[in-house]
Amino acid sequence: MPDGGRRRGIHFSKLYSFSCIRSRFHDDHSQIGQRGYSRVVYCNDPDNPEAAQFNYNGNYVSTTKYTAANFIPKSLFEQFRRVANIYFLIVACVSFSPLAPYSAFSVLLPLIVVIGATMAKEAVEDWRRRQQDVEANNRKVKLYGADHTFQETRWKKLRVGDLVKVHKDEFFPADLFLLSSSYEDGVCYVETTNLDGETNLKVKHSLEATSSLQDENSLQKFKAVIKCEDPNENLYTFVGTLFYDGKTHPLSLQQLLLRDSKLRNTEYIYGLVVFTGHDTKVMQNATDPPSKRTKIERKMDKIVYVLFSSLVLISFIGSIFFAIETKKDIANGKYRRWYLRPDNTTVYYDSKRPFLAGLLHFLTALMLYGYLIPISLYVSIEIVKVLQSIFINQDQDMYYEETDKPAHARTSNLNEELGQVDTILSDKTGTLTCNSMEFVKCSIAGVAYGRGMTEVERALAAKRGEPPSGDLENSGDVVAPGKLIKGFNFNDERVMNGKWVNEPNSDVIQKFFRVLAICHTAIPDVNNESGEISYEAESPDEAAFVIAARELGFEFFKRTQTSISLHELDFESGKKVDRVYELLHVLEFSSSRKRMSVIVRNAENQLLLLCKGADSVMFERLSKDGRHFEAETKDHINNYAEAGLRTLVVTYRDLNTEEYKIWEEEFSRAKTSLSEERDVLLDATTDKIERDLILLGATAVEDKLQKGVPQCIDKLAQAGIKIWVLTGDKMETAINIGYACSLLRQGMKQIVVTLDSPDIVALEKQGDKDAMAKAGHESVTKQLTEGKSQLNSAKGSSDEFGLIIDGKSLEFALSKNLEKSFLELAMDCASVICCRSSPKQKARVTGMVKLGTGKTTLAIGDGANDVGMLQEADIGVGISGVEGMQAVMASDFAIAQFRFLERLLLVHGHWCYRRIAMMICYFFYKNIAFGFTLFWYEAYASFSGQAAYNDWYMSFYNVFFTSLPVIALGVFDQDVSARLCLKYPLLYQEGVQNILFSWPRILGWMLNGVITSMIIFYITSKSIIHQSFRNDGKVVDFEILGATMYTCVVWAVNCQMALSINYFTWIQHFFIWGSIVFWYIFLVIYGSLSPTVSTTAYKVFVEACAPSFLYWLATLLVVVSSLLPYFSYRAFQTRFRPMYHDLIQIRRRSEIAETETYNELPSRMREKMHHLKQRLRRRRGS
Repeated sequence: MPDGGRRRGIHFSKLYSFSCIRSRFHDDHSQIGQRGYSRVVYCNDPDNPEAAQFNYNGNYVSTTKYTAANFIPKSLFEQFRRVANIYFLIVACVSFSPLAPYSAFSVLLPLIVVIGATMAKEAVEDWRRRQQDVEANNRKVKLYGADHTFQETRWKKLRVGDLVKVHKDEFFPADLFLLSSSYEDGVCYVETTNLDGETNLKVKHSLEATSSLQDENSLQKFKAVIKCEDPNENLYTFVGTLFYDGKTHPLSLQQLLLRDSKLRNTEYIYGLVVFTGHDTKVMQNATDPPSKRTKIERKMDKIVYVLFSSLVLISFIGSIFFAIETKKDIANGKYRRWYLRPDNTTVYYDSKRPFLAGLLHFLTALMLYGYLIPISLYVSIEIVKVLQSIFINQDQDMYYEETDKPAHARTSNLNEELGQVDTILSDKTGTLTCNSMEFVKCSIAGVAYGRGMTEVERALAAKRGEPPSGDLENSGDVVAPGKLIKGFNFNDERVMNGKWVNEPNSDVIQKFFRVLAICHTAIPDVNNESGEISYEAESPDEAAFVIAARELGFEFFKRTQTSISLHELDFESGKKVDRVYELLHVLEFSSSRKRMSVIVRNAENQLLLLCKGADSVMFERLSKDGRHFEAETKDHINNYAEAGLRTLVVTYRDLNTEEYKIWEEEFSRAKTSLSEERDVLLDATTDKIERDLILLGATAVEDKLQKGVPQCIDKLAQAGIKIWVLTGDKMETAINIGYACSLLRQGMKQIVVTLDSPDIVALEKQGDKDAMAKAGHESVTKQLTEGKSQLNSAKGSSDEFGLIIDGKSLEFALSKNLEKSFLELAMDCASVICCRSSPKQKARVTGMVKLGTGKTTLAIGDGANDVGMLQEADIGVGISGVEGMQAVMASDFAIAQFRFLERLLLVHGHWCYRRIAMMICYFFYKNIAFGFTLFWYEAYASFSGQAAYNDWYMSFYNVFFTSLPVIALGVFDQDVSARLCLKYPLLYQEGVQNILFSWPRILGWMLNGVITSMIIFYITSKSIIHQSFRNDGKVVDFEILGATMYTCVVWAVNCQMALSINYFTWIQHFFIWGSIVFWYIFLVIYGSLSPTVSTTAYKVFVEACAPSFLYWLATLLVVVSSLLPYFSYRAFQTRFRPMYHDLIQIRRRSEIAETETYNELPSRMREKMHHLKQRLRRRRGS
């Protein structure tokens, strides 16, 4: 289409009446110009001197955490927020003093490596963000220039007040005021997936005053001023005023095009830049998610404090002994250790001032024993968690082919927390169900229509032991084969194929489906090739209604600015006719209104209000003469709810012209009001017209359970995980969905807490809020107490209980004085269902469970209403479903289907928990084993402050000789396979009960480290010190003892790792044995350097250790001895006190042995054993 061309067709200026009606402006701008509403935009005149004084932000956007100038200081600050890093920095600084027991550079290098690695990771992540920023900032857009033509420019060069042209399928470069579009009435279609994740198109439209600005000449003359709200994060409101051509025009969200939205189904639009860069609403919403730390991470900090306390303690003990020994060196004028020359020493060793010498020794010891605290622990854990996240992301068993969506770990910080989940709090719609609505049943004029059996009905029939019979056998897709239609799963020969014209109430049926075909905001999209019509609807429910109306003879095919057109089946003639309805107003659906209406004028000049909504608000709006089928319809609605269906009541009323004119004037005044009471005025006005309705019937749509949900919930329950469902559905629907998905199981007793008793309902009708609150509180208190009594009386039995509570009762149960009672009751139940829950209640319940139990909570949901719940929980899991991506964007992990939660928790959660717990315990073990050899040597050397090892031995211990095996453990180890994790879900309790990272286990590993250090030092020293070590008869010196002890440490801790690993891969073999080999290679290379560089390591291996048989024999003896305590403990534990995974491994080995033995038998023998087993089974069965 050439520039300036106009598209005729759909006119939408009046469609969204709440936001878009042709406004009559009233001088009510109390907010404009005040605080929060002070922004002034000079349209098409950004160089205006008055505009320059505002100094608004440019359109350059940066999402990076760092800049080139602040990266080093800011990143260093982030690193030294960790206590361990601060300690090592202090040690590095003090190492430049004479107090240091080793060279300063040998301390600095490991610190630099660890800090540098973490900073490099931060730099890479930030560089990726910068690359994305550069790409976004350099996108092209057409800008209206001083020469009155459109020229391409980069997004980052736009300024407030600039006029731009955006073409179809392009993103909006800033928040724009919509001037006009390629449609005559200024309508355009916008996709907001990047903002809220919703894929349905939104309709925006320009003001009538600017919709005619369509070419460069008309734009040349356009000058105006916009006064509007200041930048804010609210995506769903906009208040402003346009001053143009001597007139003022109120602006709303319908004229605002948000940055990063995409123009769809519209050739082009002209827009004015209102907000730029970080002032745009999408950037105002770009806040960091709440910081979450795992329980293991928090406990790890405590362990570091314990180790630091141990460090201080042994340093204190050593300094006391050093001071005592120093004081004894000169006694009565005699020198005890004359070779130390106590008469000629420095302050660090002064027999005359032993207290000061002991104090300085204390500082030396703090540095010397610092290896008790693992310097590479944090960076190793970060590496491991990132690699674990990659495995989660690439798991083929959590890939959903239908939508091409794999699992996605949006953060790696919470991996191990997946293995410790005690309670799951789940949304229902779109999470347990598909959120893909199908029209299956309806009630019209008191008659129920629709055959077939829903999934919930099948589950209830199975629960009662009733086989499906009659027409109910036609479950599933009940429409004829070859005619499967998305959103329509209805079959009833009485109304299908136009046969409804023969029904007794055919006129009511006609009105019913006419309401479904007209009362909506859907957009028809005609395929030019096939001629088929599809619909863009705001919700799956709405699309299902329009499709149902089409399939039953009322096809909505065209919408214009003021009309809706249908192909209708006329019940009198039985022929298809085209009817056009003038569209006057659309009164939108909202969660508070719970209904939607349209006002139309038909060809007979009748004014009609067509309304559909929730039964909770619709029945009270019926007229006295419009209740003919009320009782029957209510019964059908209850039956539908029990079948797990979502229901809406369908009504209409005739309007007289005088009444409509009065109402329209009042509605226009309310709409154009910019006061704070605008929404209240609108609700009050719409309430006046939506009265005296005539009941036509009710719809019932099914939101089918996702595949595998019942099996997943059953498996999670077997794992000991408690499951709560927080839903906005009615209690009957929620209960029956609970049975269908195995949340409520056969034989489970129900505790129901509700405020639907006649007394409460009567008080509610009277409108006495105080009396209602008092009675409600008393009723909920009583019901909670009775529920607790039921549980107490059933103690000792195998009875399971399910708690069901409605939204009104939940509000009272969450009050301070009832919260504890409610939580105690709920935690004693196997399942909990909270019905009619608001998003705020969902978040409050999640917070209550998290804080009240102190255990790990996981929230899972798919919609924007679940965001609060996901952020409140310890772990938030988003379902990437049809409700958009807001839940996913607020989550920690994203999956495509609920059933993948089973594998995410029972497999990856268990593995990650086990790996991280084992990894941390092993880290502390190896550092204690190493650090305490220094202490024992110090004790042997009278706490002289002399290190047992060469400086670089100590520096490389955590960085090269023991770090890679522990990383391999954290990434690859498996106690049991994924199949066995799923087969034996009770194994998951190891994480829930925190068996592998409990204080006894942590202290046990620490004790193992101390024992290992004692064995290494004492056996090494006793076995080689007094022996002839070399062929020339020379005995062991300080350098050889240090190298031999260090060799034993490297062998012992790496062999300990080999004993601890359950699942070997070639990578683990390579890292474990490679670390040992690398120690010898290092010893050879480092020892070959000049003595001034290698110091005590010079030629120590080549000339002294390697040729000595005693060196190799001592190493073997020490390593075997150091492994015996752990080996003996594990053998005892596996035999007499096995853990869950031990039992599974033993069972697995016995099954394999039985299979191998069975397969070795002759074929005739195997056949006989098979027949024998079958006969035994028959006897047991009889």
